[in-house]
Amino acid sequence: MRRIAWAVMAGLLWIATATAQSNFSPRDENPEDFPPGAGRDETFYACTACHGFKLVAQQGMTRAQWDDSIDLMIRRHNMPPPDDKDRAVVLNYLETTYPPRLPAARGGWQNPFAK
Repeated sequence: MRRIAWAVMAGLLWIATATAQSNFSPRDENPEDFPPGAGRDETFYACTACHGFKLVAQQGMTRAQWDDSIDLMIRRHNMPPPDDKDRAVVLNYLETTYPPRLPAARGGWQNPFAK
């Protein structure tokens, strides 16, 4: 009986987790939730077509790293390539708003995905 109870509990936890993850919508966020700047709205809507913008806001990268990140999403996740003008707008916002952070060795946060 105890095994059945544990199995039921585990199943309920699994279902609750799966349901919570499937209910997420990037549209639950708004551009106004993030730092203002030229290109904020364009960047927000370009990124939230596939994932939440909080994921982007947690990063801190150089312009080259942001550019590589866009290339990675195009290559691996079939993101439609932005035209040069749109890409520049997005990169300008990301570079200005989410620059690299201090490395962990010097007391700052380190992006685990950055090269």
